[in-house]
Amino acid sequence: MTDSPLISGVQQVGIGCRDVDATWKWYRQLLGFDVALFDDSAEAKYMIRYTGGKVHSRRALLALNMSGGGGLEIWQFKSRESAPMPFQPVPGDLGIYAIKFKSAYVDRSHSWLQKKAGSAVSKLVQLPGGKGFWGVDPFGNNFQVVEDNSWFKEDARPVGGVLGAVIGVSDMEASLKFYRTLLGNLEVEYDETGHFDDLPDGAASRRFRRVVLTKKETPHGAFSHLLGNIRLELLQDLERNPGKLFADRFWGDCGYIHLCFDTLDMNRLKEVLENSGYPFTVDSGESFGMESAAGRFAYVEDPDGTLIELVETHKLPVLKKIGWYLDLRKRKHQRPLPNWMLGLMGLGRVKD
Repeated sequence: MTDSPLISGVQQVGIGCRDVDATWKWYRQLLGFDVALFDDSAEAKYMIRYTGGKVHSRRALLALNMSGGGGLEIWQFKSRESAPMPFQPVPGDLGIYAIKFKSAYVDRSHSWLQKKAGSAVSKLVQLPGGKGFWGVDPFGNNFQVVEDNSWFKEDARPVGGVLGAVIGVSDMEASLKFYRTLLGNLEVEYDETGHFDDLPDGAASRRFRRVVLTKKETPHGAFSHLLGNIRLELLQDLERNPGKLFADRFWGDCGYIHLCFDTLDMNRLKEVLENSGYPFTVDSGESFGMESAAGRFAYVEDPDGTLIELVETHKLPVLKKIGWYLDLRKRKHQRPLPNWMLGLMGLGRVKD
């Protein structure tokens, strides 16, 4: 590997949907993702490997929660109807089963979401890594809210941004090797095999191996303080043959389409992954623009084919209203951007 981290945090999770506006409204009003970093319509020309060999047009909106954590890339096909999930996902199914959202005050987060979403939210439970709860959005996407201590700022939002994801795997050791290679210095926070009462969708009756991996925030990368910690939860079902969440479906169809990490040195990371047997399956190779943002992006698959996106940001809209954009390629270091500068993105907040 290398002495310096190659990834600073979770940049976003992609959510495939049929209506960007309706999906963003729910996440904006209930979970505080009220800043749109970009809202872009274009052709997804690089992704034909995962879209049936054809170029499809799409709309993508990147929403941020300025409390801290990763964002949500809300994604909708425009050239075809986004296909729904053909079955109800359960823990252990291969792919991204749930987003992990962070909370500084889990009791307050739970009360807020129970009031707004009712039966779609579980009771408070003890999760690996802290107290939390499970929920499902109106579009059938599962999520988890759990305690975390990495914050850009604590404000009135009842829930923070993306901390990580719950991912179903078929071979835990193979998956651990992949994610350690990808993320570098990971701490195994939890590794247990057995039955887990907190798991939803009938999974509490089955045996799992459950591993939680944590990567603590470090002062490397322009957005490291905004993004904070990373926490991944890997679930291997030991009693059934799991379904694959995107089998016979297109990337961009309904559900969690990718987990994206903020990448600090794409060339070096590509070398590390390829030398370990994990080649890029997509690589823009150059700076790719999305409305007022730009960067190089790539994709790699975990051992079960779950799509991991990697983005090396080149251009960032700091204050779109006055046309202030930051070219990160001109920086000669990887230290975090000043908090006041990152905080200016919050001035574009949508207030319902």
